[in-house]
Amino acid sequence: MPQIWTLFLLMSFLLVNLVNATEQTPPKAASIAKEKAEMLEKKVSDNDSETPPKPAETITKHQARAVDPSGEEPLEDVITCLARSIYWEANRTNDAEMEAIASVVMNRLGHEGFPSTICEIVKQGQEQGSCQFSWWCDCRLDDAQEEESYSRAKEIARIALNQQLQDPTDGAMYFHNRKVTPDWSSEYIRTAKIGEHIFYKPADGKAK
Repeated sequence: MPQIWTLFLLMSFLLVNLVNATEQTPPKAASIAKEKAEMLEKKVSDNDSETPPKPAETITKHQARAVDPSGEEPLEDVITCLARSIYWEANRTNDAEMEAIASVVMNRLGHEGFPSTICEIVKQGQEQGSCQFSWWCDCRLDDAQEEESYSRAKEIARIALNQQLQDPTDGAMYFHNRKVTPDWSSEYIRTAKIGEHIFYKPADGKAK
């Protein structure tokens, strides 16, 4: 009986250590997630996304949740920039629309005519005073305010960065709210209508 009890304690100790190794502390998990996101971002930017990332290279749910937990961190890392853009541009009750916005950002990444990082993409145009993504220069607070919706936005960002998101926009790089009709919309091919937005891609494959 003592030997069985000793064996039980040993197994419990090993199990606890295994869980601790898998589920890192929030700061450690966030740090790992940000490092992985940068590598995944570069993979897409370098047009090296034909080969899916290995499981060890992908961001886990636990790691993604640890990034920007309060929705108030500066927009300086890949996950936060992508998740905040999804959160503010999409109807936050419509997963399909959130996935579509994520796809537009990912489609721009590495495409000629757009910046090579996600943070630069979502902030593009600020120097001219006319942003590609309106939420970035609408003079409003950029902090995420709804925990559940922002958590979902981070999960969609995680899946997109892991190259596990099926693009519902058919390669779109532009979109606008269906309540308006911008002049540029006639220059592109309409690819999808999802939620409150209409999506487009260049006719010749070149961004403008």
